[in-house]
Amino acid sequence: MKQAIVARTDLGMGRGKLAAQVAHASLSAYEDTSDRTRKQWKGEGQKKIVLKADGESELFGLADAAERRGLPNAIVRDAGHTQLEPGTVTCLAVGPGDEDEVDRVTGDLSLY
Repeated sequence: MKQAIVARTDLGMGRGKLAAQVAHASLSAYEDTSDRTRKQWKGEGQKKIVLKADGESELFGLADAAERRGLPNAIVRDAGHTQLEPGTVTCLAVGPGDEDEVDRVTGDLSLY
């Protein structure tokens, strides 16, 4: 089991902003996960990986791929309180889910 969080590289987010957006994505996808999957993922150490995306359209394409595979996923839109305009799409979380299934969606991306 694992979760992949994909963050945009084209926004120039600071480290703190990036960390917050990744956390929002992780928690949002987790909340949409079945109880059984949550328990299994938590029991296995909550494996996560953070990956790079070039822009908003890439995130939406990956979200569509996750949906087709039945994987929990969540797109994050920033509230606009600090560095970004309100509604800016920043991250996507895919999973938690079967590691092979998550990799079929995000396996070609580079580590952040």
